[in-house]
Amino acid sequence: MIRRRDMVTLLGGAAAWPLAARAQQSGRVRRIGVIMGDFDSAPRIKAFKSAWPALGWVEGRNVHVDYHFAAGNPDSFRSHAAALVAATPEVILVGGTSILAAVRQATQSIPTVFVGISDPEGAGVVANLSRPGANLTGFANFEPAIGGKWLQTLKEVAPNVTRVAVLRNPDGLKRIMTAIETSAPAFGVEALECSARNAEEIARVLGSVAGQPNTGLIMMPDPILTISGRLIIDWAATNRVPALYPFRSLVADGGLMCYGVDVADQVRRAAFYIDRILNGEKPADMPVQAPTKFELVINLRTAKALGLTVPPTLLARADEVIE
Repeated sequence: MIRRRDMVTLLGGAAAWPLAARAQQSGRVRRIGVIMGDFDSAPRIKAFKSAWPALGWVEGRNVHVDYHFAAGNPDSFRSHAAALVAATPEVILVGGTSILAAVRQATQSIPTVFVGISDPEGAGVVANLSRPGANLTGFANFEPAIGGKWLQTLKEVAPNVTRVAVLRNPDGLKRIMTAIETSAPAFGVEALECSARNAEEIARVLGSVAGQPNTGLIMMPDPILTISGRLIIDWAATNRVPALYPFRSLVADGGLMCYGVDVADQVRRAAFYIDRILNGEKPADMPVQAPTKFELVINLRTAKALGLTVPPTLLARADEVIE
């Protein structure tokens, strides 16, 4: 794997936020709850923990963190969310749109910081991005305009594609789906919405487009889909479908390419928001942060297996090329 350029890390160190208020040293142990999908959680938790020393928090000394990793289905999300809320944390960190929905069902009062939420304003998660209101704030994943960027990137590597299956959880990302459908004619493609909430539905909707010539795939971000990443990657390989994924880990596992945010970076930045809440700030007054770190990752082995030649201009823009 080759790093093509270093990304500038924003909002990262002690200079990222005004840190005049430090972790309290009174002996009181503060309690935080963390709930994420069990897919690719290890690097995210590592990033989360990496922020604590600069903030003065030490797990086991002045802060206790309850970690919950939910399987990729709504029942698991709801049971873990209920257990987490029952432990009465002072702040909750949530990763993923579907998991956030379960947490919102379980509590409307505990301050909650989210990461990996696409179009939070359009989805009704917050009242607006600058003053989110209620008990929620956090870090947005994608805005609707990303739909056109996904189509453009897929067409650069697979110019013969004339139809694109868009795999999404039908409960979210409606504005991004609309943006893809609106942008599709400009790229000479037809957008086919493929909605699924579990592995069985994923297999069925992908089966409905299998065998259609000149078909590509865009997989939208959602814990319900990412937990079935292996199924989706294998389907794309078997059916020789060029596919664009939302996260680097899916490309490392054999997917063709991704254009997405670095969620681990968002989780690390979320620790600074949690610190501010523990020191008295209200989530309602803390603006939702836009993504600052995108990554284009290309798997040349997969491209070769699909008979695709990646243009040098696209390779030059890539942050990482897997060879």
